[in-house]
Amino acid sequence: MGPSGARHPSDLTVPASSSAASTASPSGRLARRLVGDNSPWRCLRYPSMRWWSVANFVSNAGTWMQLTVQNLLVLQITGSAAATGLSMSVQAAPGLLMSLAGGAAVDRWPRKLTAAVSQALLGAVAFLTAFLVAVDQLNLGVLMALAAVTGVVATVDGPACALLGNDLVRTEDVPSAIGVGSLVHNAGRLAGAGLAGVTVAFLGTAAAYAANGVSFLFVAAVIPFLRPVAQAVRARSERPAAKPAEAGAKPAGTAAEPDMSMREGLTFFMRRPRLVALAGITGLSSVFGRNYQLTLAVLVVGPLAGGAGAFGTVSTVLAVGGILGAVLGARLHRPSVRLVGVLAAAGGVLQIVAGLSPSLAVLLVVVLPMALVESVSDTAGTTVLQTDPPEYLRGRVLGVWGSVKTVWGLAGPPALGLLMELAGARGALVTGGLLIAGAIGAGYVLRERRVAKPVVVRTEESALAGQPALGTAA
Repeated sequence: MGPSGARHPSDLTVPASSSAASTASPSGRLARRLVGDNSPWRCLRYPSMRWWSVANFVSNAGTWMQLTVQNLLVLQITGSAAATGLSMSVQAAPGLLMSLAGGAAVDRWPRKLTAAVSQALLGAVAFLTAFLVAVDQLNLGVLMALAAVTGVVATVDGPACALLGNDLVRTEDVPSAIGVGSLVHNAGRLAGAGLAGVTVAFLGTAAAYAANGVSFLFVAAVIPFLRPVAQAVRARSERPAAKPAEAGAKPAGTAAEPDMSMREGLTFFMRRPRLVALAGITGLSSVFGRNYQLTLAVLVVGPLAGGAGAFGTVSTVLAVGGILGAVLGARLHRPSVRLVGVLAAAGGVLQIVAGLSPSLAVLLVVVLPMALVESVSDTAGTTVLQTDPPEYLRGRVLGVWGSVKTVWGLAGPPALGLLMELAGARGALVTGGLLIAGAIGAGYVLRERRVAKPVVVRTEESALAGQPALGTAA
């Protein structure tokens, strides 16, 4: 790898003399199916993306090791369930208040350096927690402070790592990278939860935090060796000039700098109809349609008269649907907000059917496609969010999204819980599905009515020639 970080052509190509032979052989045909242009695994043809996927698996496994024991640790220290919830809120609070500032930092600073430093800082917090646990000096106040520091660093780490992963592939392969990332996340979650029990049993709680620290340092060590594709390198170097008024204030011969303020990112987001529409669709789905662990649990145990085993089966089917959806979503190339809306509306309709399910067997048939369309919708929406803004604004746009997403995360469960209190599990599922599908349908109708129709303009010359001239829409 050269110092510029640009991808070497050999990352994606093979010598011409060997190309025909490799594609003619069985192994060549298999490789082509696995990483071809329409394959969900095509992002893995980039060597840096393969390393990044391995690093993400290790990091997710370490993170879930820590998360698995963290709540138990808080309960052990305080004996209070409320304190457990408070620690989670303290860690989430910076996402609401500081995400835009974190995104602005990602736009200003070199991306690889930013991601590496943020991962190292998260590793340092994990090691410090492990040390305090090992010497029995961790109290509630210190734990809250460490949770707050983790939340602050995450406001930079989240968008930095997301955009760095996108830099490793071409734009049309971003859905594949996001889909593979979702699968890696789920695999890391399963591995981390399993390893946490073994680690705590044999080595103690501190070892789980230490393992998470090692996982962060592994990612930080991998990042310097990643090679962004040439397309991403060019995009980051081609920043627009400042506005004329700002440029006029510069000394003669000095290059104007683009507006890198947080306000510019917020303004861009609010004036971009497709991003506002994406936020509305995702917000509706998050509040009224994504908390299946709550709504389906009450439905299975209550009206369907099932038990813990029945809900475990439903959860397994949901997980399988999510995995299939991630693979299907990875086949996308350039998804649109309209596709996200169609998938979300379809998920709302399926949610209505799930709420009306007369038996557990019918519910199991419905939840598989419900989880599948949700997963594909997530991949499509994330792709639009991370590729639609100009390169120099993407960190701040992700920062705005982080703040909005935190609001959904905080408001969704209480709102859904209230709806379930008023209408029951079936009523909550049906009402939520109607709200999602109805709002998206109404938005589509309003948009179609506001789209101007083409205007036919007939000029004097074209009238004489008998040839109409078409003008653009007003």
